[in-house]
Amino acid sequence: MGANGLANGSSSLSGSNGLNGESSKRYASYLANSNRYEAVDRMLDRRGPWTDEQFVGGSEAKAFLRQKAKILVIGAGGLGCEILQNLALTGFSDIHVIDMDTIDISNLNRQFLFRESDVGKSKALCAADFIMSRVPGVKVTPYHGKIQDHAPDFYMQFAIIIAGLDSISARRWINATLVNMVDEENEDSLKPLIDGGTEGFKGQARVILPTITSCYECSIDMLTPPTVFPVCTIANTPRLPEHCIEWASVLEWPKTFKDKKLDTDDPEHIEWLYQKATARAAMFKIEGVTWQLTQGVVKNIIPAIASTNAIIAASCCNEAFKIATTCAPYLNNYMMYTGNSSIYTYTFEHGKRDECPVCGGEASLVRISKDWTLEQLVEHLKEAQEFKLSRPSLSSESGPLFWYDPPGIYEATKGNLDKLVFDLLGPEGGAVSVTDKALPAANLSLEIQFE
Repeated sequence: MGANGLANGSSSLSGSNGLNGESSKRYASYLANSNRYEAVDRMLDRRGPWTDEQFVGGSEAKAFLRQKAKILVIGAGGLGCEILQNLALTGFSDIHVIDMDTIDISNLNRQFLFRESDVGKSKALCAADFIMSRVPGVKVTPYHGKIQDHAPDFYMQFAIIIAGLDSISARRWINATLVNMVDEENEDSLKPLIDGGTEGFKGQARVILPTITSCYECSIDMLTPPTVFPVCTIANTPRLPEHCIEWASVLEWPKTFKDKKLDTDDPEHIEWLYQKATARAAMFKIEGVTWQLTQGVVKNIIPAIASTNAIIAASCCNEAFKIATTCAPYLNNYMMYTGNSSIYTYTFEHGKRDECPVCGGEASLVRISKDWTLEQLVEHLKEAQEFKLSRPSLSSESGPLFWYDPPGIYEATKGNLDKLVFDLLGPEGGAVSVTDKALPAANLSLEIQFE
């Protein structure tokens, strides 16, 4: 199905097929407050210079947008709060939101749907209650839990899905789920995914049409790798407050507490690291160690900027509005924003990756040296930006090469780690199947070739 097929689908969805009792009540509420959407109506009552040829407009588009377009928002944090607000004020009236987190006091400076009295409560439930109390006629259905707890049938009910997530693994999962849901014989099985993300003063918004455009997994190598400080620097010549904090967490904690695992969510553990890092910073005359910085370094927290959230959320909701009404062309397919030194945006079409393990039809080609051991190949799969694996288990056509789990197979295959891949696969290389908990799909197919 092509892009025009989506436009046709959106156009047909905008048709008036009758409203149920609850929708009729919401529609009556809309009519009673019709001036609320006066500015939006101007875009739906007439064609514009860039309007899609499938645009219907008028009462049918309004009825679909405000009565029948069921939209799911994944995440009710800094980005999700902005998205929920924008959707409600744009005219979407059947909104669903899912989030597994509870509200922390530190959320209140940017997640404006919450109040101090909400601390400890579910983000999804509180966000839903707040939106419904402030925007009459809008129904927000909350779900407190993980997105992985819901089967594909759950996601099939929505017209559009917007992700405001801060988790790479969750993004990879929902992306793979929506790609796997697509049935060529069922046009309604294609669910547009609008993905938004922020990192300090930077952000991105993209439109993913599963199996048509590039998916999230196609661009996994664009992710910023985590900051890693050399052990020799943090152990001998620290120059930054971050070096002192890393020294306390990486070297001093295991030295002092042996087998006790560091819990980055435990305030007492953070306090211990903060005191140790402060003392070490004083020895080297380094300033800037704070409790907040200590927590940020050990949890790899990137400061959230409210204005960035607002800009990216606005972009995501604009795309949802355009897809739902066909009043203007939607993004094709990637928008980047930077606001650290000025305000700059750039849009481009991110191409599909043929060897993408989720939407591609080809195996990923990996060229290695003939003197590589299996252990080197395993480490390469962990470190390479295009894979980002954690505990890869490998199999060839002849059977397991190396498996982390279960323990019995691990013991039987760990001896292969010291062997050359050349000896294990043969001089022509060959196909290797990889499984890993970080993979959104069932497995990753590799084609090994020797340089």
